[in-house]
Amino acid sequence: MIRSRRLVHAAVGGVVALSCTVLTAPAQAAPRVDEPVGTVRLVTEKRVTVDYPWAGASGFQYRPGTTSVTTVDYPGTIPPAHAGPDDLASGTDVVNTLDGRTVHQKHRATGVTATVTIPSGQAYRAAAGWSVLTVDGTGALHVLRTVDGGTLTVDTPVTGFPAGARPVLYRTGGSVGRLAIVYTLDGKTSVGLVDLSDGAFRTYVTGDTATPQLAFNDRWLVADFKAIRVDAEPGTQPTALTRTDVQLEAVVGDQLLLGNPTFVLGGTEAALTARSLVTGASTTVLPSSFGGIGPTLDGGALATAGPSSLDWNIHRITPDGSSGLTTAEVARVPAAATAVQGLAVAGAELFLYGATPGASLRYNSFQLDSAGRPDGPQTRRSPAMSPSTCLTGDAACPQLEALGDGRVSHLWTSETGQESVVGVGLDTTTVLSAPTDGDSRGRTGGGTGRYVLYNGGSGKQRVVDFPRGATAGQTALTRDRTAAAVWGQTLWTPGATQGQITGRNLKSGTTTTVATGAPCTPTDIQAVNTWLYWSCGSSAGVYDRATNRKITVPADTGPARLADGFLIRENRTTHELLLTDFHTGTATTRTLVELPATDQNTGGSNGRWAVDRFGGHIVYLNGTYGEVSIVPSGVPTSPLAQMEAQVYSPSVIGKGFPWAPVWQLNKPSTWTLTLTDAFGKPVRTLTGASTGAAVRPAWDGLTDNGGGTTGGTYTWKLTAHPRDDQGPDLTLTGTMTLG
Repeated sequence: MIRSRRLVHAAVGGVVALSCTVLTAPAQAAPRVDEPVGTVRLVTEKRVTVDYPWAGASGFQYRPGTTSVTTVDYPGTIPPAHAGPDDLASGTDVVNTLDGRTVHQKHRATGVTATVTIPSGQAYRAAAGWSVLTVDGTGALHVLRTVDGGTLTVDTPVTGFPAGARPVLYRTGGSVGRLAIVYTLDGKTSVGLVDLSDGAFRTYVTGDTATPQLAFNDRWLVADFKAIRVDAEPGTQPTALTRTDVQLEAVVGDQLLLGNPTFVLGGTEAALTARSLVTGASTTVLPSSFGGIGPTLDGGALATAGPSSLDWNIHRITPDGSSGLTTAEVARVPAAATAVQGLAVAGAELFLYGATPGASLRYNSFQLDSAGRPDGPQTRRSPAMSPSTCLTGDAACPQLEALGDGRVSHLWTSETGQESVVGVGLDTTTVLSAPTDGDSRGRTGGGTGRYVLYNGGSGKQRVVDFPRGATAGQTALTRDRTAAAVWGQTLWTPGATQGQITGRNLKSGTTTTVATGAPCTPTDIQAVNTWLYWSCGSSAGVYDRATNRKITVPADTGPARLADGFLIRENRTTHELLLTDFHTGTATTRTLVELPATDQNTGGSNGRWAVDRFGGHIVYLNGTYGEVSIVPSGVPTSPLAQMEAQVYSPSVIGKGFPWAPVWQLNKPSTWTLTLTDAFGKPVRTLTGASTGAAVRPAWDGLTDNGGGTTGGTYTWKLTAHPRDDQGPDLTLTGTMTLG
């Protein structure tokens, strides 16, 4: 297995692949660079908080975190019949922009504009709709608005504001007719509203906290959990509401929106709720909602909600016409990119390892179609995982190996430096681990399906087994460390004689020896399908077990990785990724892609790139933060074949404990499994698509018509069709005994 370093912005030297001379000399084709067929971006699952620079009747603007502002139009917006400064109600769709001493106003739906000039001696404080609030040098407040086609500014003094009061906060809400002011007077804090139509100010809540929460619309003002109707008779006292640890977000119709609690029980998520200011009844408006919640100028509200950043949306909340609320999703908030700290690909599935909330790490994956194009969204493939302790100067931490059965394995290092082989991927909660008995500074030497090869720093080599249904990994074989490879259920190691490579069946123990023609003991062995790659010096070769061909491949550049009918090497000087196609028996090399000159991240078993040994796609970090590009090899794949199988006879089966055999194939497929009873009668037919390249059916013991089955012997027939449509279908048969 090739080593790499997980370093940021550092050039990393690869291990040179060493081999010897064999029969067929490689031909060098003219270099060319392939365009990627697709690009994916690893995103954090952390949901970002958004704010709304403006939110009106026809649309809104939002800004996630520190990124740029995005403008969204509501679908089906109908512009009002008239819009202008003399029509205050139409201000629900006005955007105000302050430029020095000028406020530019534009009605988005109609395009009507106006310009408010702030008089000398006054300072801008707030704007809502067509109205601008200012304060002069004496502390007096003014409402400015334009007339005569939007060119002449009219100044309306605010009346009723208490003498000696000091404004501390100006707040817009769900209204263009009113604007809230929090002020202090005689050591007390109060909240009132300015009527923007005539400048009249009225205090509604007195004796409030220093920095009260507040929300209002044209019907209600709620300040520090005290509610009052805007049209209440003077002298009316506000009604105290039951306090909770949530925030007052907005008032929509007669409903007070409450969200962003300061404390949430573990295992639960914050929700946006509504409390009727008329009846006191509470309802849930949006589950999994927090962060960006706020009023709109037309009396509605916007709120973010969703289970994760992969489905994080802005919803518009409006009155439903019968004292309730209605919600509609109006925008998808893009997730933020996160660093790729490891990548692996197998069975047309790209695994990316990166940060999640809380500084933990997680695997996510993207399915790829037969051409290598992304086919579906980012999908979580593991629980949150604690990071490994990376030893000083250690290579690839963690080292990743996609196993072709829907799982990915890596080395986890404890704080004391002791390593375990970890496997995840079949669900989002399970982590299978196999300790290495205190070994450390090891390397993942490859793996497929249930088997992972571990090369320990102690000089010992282990084959770790993660069989079907296991709750932990176990060591299937321990031996002295040599060059080795695992493919299916066979371990390939150097033979007793120079140039020989011996395959040991990990289940039966039987061995097979092939003569590769190498004039040396290999220092690197890799296996894929019928191909055996060896390296032992200044040359390298591939032996085809199907035809007994011996093919020379380049060994002047490393690192290298064997795939189905081709070899991928990285030139760390020219930053070229080189593909050597040898499937015809003659090696031809071309430049596949040019990698970024500076490493952005080199985590994972192959550093900045990886190759699908179960299909033929190549993936690489393209230099953009969090992005990975995919290119196909262009090399025909081998026929569909079985690599290993785990078929067993259960004592009982049922919906919660089905018969779940595993057939590990060499590339992705769609499949049909037929079960026939002892009398030759078909009882159940199951269909599906492989998980990676593994067929994983589940039979609950029922027949096709829902009836039960009895114990006895059943014949199964598996027919698998290659998903890339290359080669014939594969048919396998056998029996299982129930009971």
